[in-house]
Amino acid sequence: MKKIYQVLIILTLIALIPFSGYTQCKSFAKKVCKLELTPYIHDGNFNAAILTEGEDAELYKTFYAGQNYRIYICGSDALPQIEFQVLDINRNVLYDNRKSNYSKLWDFKLEASQQLIISLRVKGLEGSESEELISGCVAILFGIKEN
Repeated sequence: MKKIYQVLIILTLIALIPFSGYTQCKSFAKKVCKLELTPYIHDGNFNAAILTEGEDAELYKTFYAGQNYRIYICGSDALPQIEFQVLDINRNVLYDNRKSNYSKLWDFKLEASQQLIISLRVKGLEGSESEELISGCVAILFGIKEN
């Protein structure tokens, strides 16, 4: 229940972000992040938001059996590392990038169609003397590889 409230709060905050900030973030996703999907074909959706260090967010997406996918997480250079996990609907962890040296991408193929949860968190800067939190654009892009 606590997670649902966190997601609702984050979504509310994202909705309050000025439109120009969202436009810049979406432009960042298109110009910088999309290139990293190659040789996968982008699914056409740009899932991007401005997040602050220490914040987390989740995205639910349906994936289909037998298809090769790439998930790519892209963040502004100013941000600390971004942790991400892919979970099934029962919240079982299928992938955790912390076990892969904070890799920004994951390629996979499912045996059964299912809805997955992409959970990400912008790490806080440890030992930082600055009281100001760093914010930046974070995008989640999906690619499909033609068979």
